[in-house]
Amino acid sequence: MTPSGQRSPSPIDDFAIGSKAMVTIMPPLLDAINSNPALRKKLYGCEFLTTQTNEVLVTLIYHRPLDDLWLAEAQSLATTLKIDLIGRSKKQKLVIGKDFVTESLSVAGKTYQYQQVETGFTQPNAQVNEKMLAWAKQVTAQSNGDLLELYCGNGNFTVILSENYRRVLATEVSKLSVRSAEYNLSHNGIDNVAIVRMSSEELTQALNGVRPFTRLKNIDLESYEFSTIFVDPPRAGLDAETLALAKKFEQILYISCNPITLKENINALKDNYEIHEFAIFDQFPYTHHIECGALLKNSTSN
Repeated sequence: MTPSGQRSPSPIDDFAIGSKAMVTIMPPLLDAINSNPALRKKLYGCEFLTTQTNEVLVTLIYHRPLDDLWLAEAQSLATTLKIDLIGRSKKQKLVIGKDFVTESLSVAGKTYQYQQVETGFTQPNAQVNEKMLAWAKQVTAQSNGDLLELYCGNGNFTVILSENYRRVLATEVSKLSVRSAEYNLSHNGIDNVAIVRMSSEELTQALNGVRPFTRLKNIDLESYEFSTIFVDPPRAGLDAETLALAKKFEQILYISCNPITLKENINALKDNYEIHEFAIFDQFPYTHHIECGALLKNSTSN
């Protein structure tokens, strides 16, 4: 890599902050690629997806079409290193093995299994994620009624929080994430969750009766008794419409990857809500980024 302000690149020989599986597989993978013309030709990038049980999925990205020779050499590489491997180039995706890993997370003394798919969003730090999930489960343990979850991703929080509520309605816009969430819910024996592929803005319109959505034709919104809304938004935070929606709930559980927009959103809620729980999770060690969790309760309700 080239440090800021310098022209000469600096070699990187190790990656101590990476997962154990990633650090272990990097040297033999690099040696194998450099010694094989079919694997190194126009290789653009290499991505890793690993688990705490040392599953490894490697994606090799190329600026050229991948042919039968590449496939044969890649299959041999995957067998030798005992990894799953994906080759990507323009309009090409060749999978050797599988295109996902299965992560095991231990939360409050119970183990959960999560399918994490290549290119799908997953929490980057499994051990910190376990702490974050345990915190979310603990602070909502005495909740009543139903939960509305926005931005549910692959069901990372959904699986855990479903145990604290009668029913859960979760939304997500990514088709890939919705499929993973449905798989993870089923795999962990969760049957009180309905997932709809909608944006938070669309769901707000549906709840406010602004317009109907065919994606909700099998969902009886009137039957839900929501007490808590859970949001885990992008770095931009919550938009004005979603903030207005959040104000209708007794509790707001907020996970944020951007303390600045979290502060702005909380300031917009402070007239009606108080912070009852707050936590910081070092999800991105050795960087300035911080993950935060807040439980807000309506201070005006009886």
